[in-house]
Amino acid sequence: MISFALLLLGLFLLLAGGAGLVRGASGIAETFGVSPLIVGLTVVAFGTSSPELVVNILGALQGETDIAFGNIAGSNLANLGLVLGSAAVIAPMTIQSQIIRRELPLLLLATTILLVMTLDPYVRGFSAILDRSDGLILLLLFGIFVYIMISDFLRQQQDPLLTSVGGLSPVLKGSQMVNWLYTGGGIVGLSIGGQLSIEHGVKLAEVLGLSPAIIGMLVIAIGTSLPELVTSIIAAMRKQADLCLGNVIGSNIFNILFVLPISALIEPLRIPNGGVYDIMASLFFAAIIIPVFFMKDRLMTRSTGILFMISYFVYMYSRVLGGLGNSNAF
Repeated sequence: MISFALLLLGLFLLLAGGAGLVRGASGIAETFGVSPLIVGLTVVAFGTSSPELVVNILGALQGETDIAFGNIAGSNLANLGLVLGSAAVIAPMTIQSQIIRRELPLLLLATTILLVMTLDPYVRGFSAILDRSDGLILLLLFGIFVYIMISDFLRQQQDPLLTSVGGLSPVLKGSQMVNWLYTGGGIVGLSIGGQLSIEHGVKLAEVLGLSPAIIGMLVIAIGTSLPELVTSIIAAMRKQADLCLGNVIGSNIFNILFVLPISALIEPLRIPNGGVYDIMASLFFAAIIIPVFFMKDRLMTRSTGILFMISYFVYMYSRVLGGLGNSNAF
C-alpha cells in the first residue's frame, strides 16, 4: 500500500532528522562553549522530542487536529506501557527516590490537569476541545517545570540523570561546517518527514476506515517514540534505571506541557472520541509506578514489565478493534 509505505518513509525521515538536529546543534553549542548542563536540558531534550513536535505543528496548521492529539496520547501510552515495559523485561530496574520525588509528581499533575481540560461536556456543557487558553496554562506549567528541573540540577552537581544523559548522548566533535550540515539536514528531514506523516496518515485512515486519531496513536506515535525506546533499552542494558525511567517520564511531561499546547495555540484541538480514555490510561500507567516504588527492594521486575506491555497491547486492541471510545460519551 503506497500510503503506508510513504507514511513509514515519513517516520524514518522524522527520526533521522531529529537525530541529525541533536548531533549538529550539540556540536555547535560545544563550539561556542555552552555547558553540558544547558545542552542536556535544551538541545538533547528538545531534539529527541522534535518528531512529535513537528508532526503536531504541521497537523495543527493543516487542521488535522485528530492526528495531532492521537500522536501525543499514543506516544505517552507507548512510552509508559511499551518502552518502560520493554526496558524492565531486558533488565529489572530499581526505582530511585529522586524520580518519585521530582519527575513523577509533575507527570501526574500535568496528566490530571490535561484530563480536567478534556471534560468540557460535563464542566461547561459543550464539545471537548483544548483551546488556546488551555494551551497557555499548560505552557505556564511547563515554565515552572523547567525552573524546578534547572534548580535541582544546579543544586546537585552530580545529578545521576544528567550524568547518564552525558554518557549516552556524547557530543561528537567535528568541524563547524559538518555541524551546520547536520543541523540543516535534520531540519529538512523533520519538515519533509512531518509532511509525509500527516498527509499519508490521513489517507491511510480513510483507506482503513479508521479515525485519524487511531492512526496517530497506532502508527505515528509508536514511530515517533522510537528514540525513547532505543535510549531506554540502552539504559536498561547498562543498568541505568534513573535514565531509563527519567527519559520516559521527561518525554511525557514535554509532550503534555509543550508539544500539545503549542499545537493548541496554532489551532484549538478537538478531543476525538475516546480521547479521555487515552488520558485516563496514561494516568493509570504513571500512577502504578508509585506502589511499585514502595514494594520490597523498589524493583520493577520483568514480570511487572510484561504486565505493563500486556496492558498496553490490550488497551490498544480495545481502542482500535474493540470499539472503546467510539461512542460520543467520551
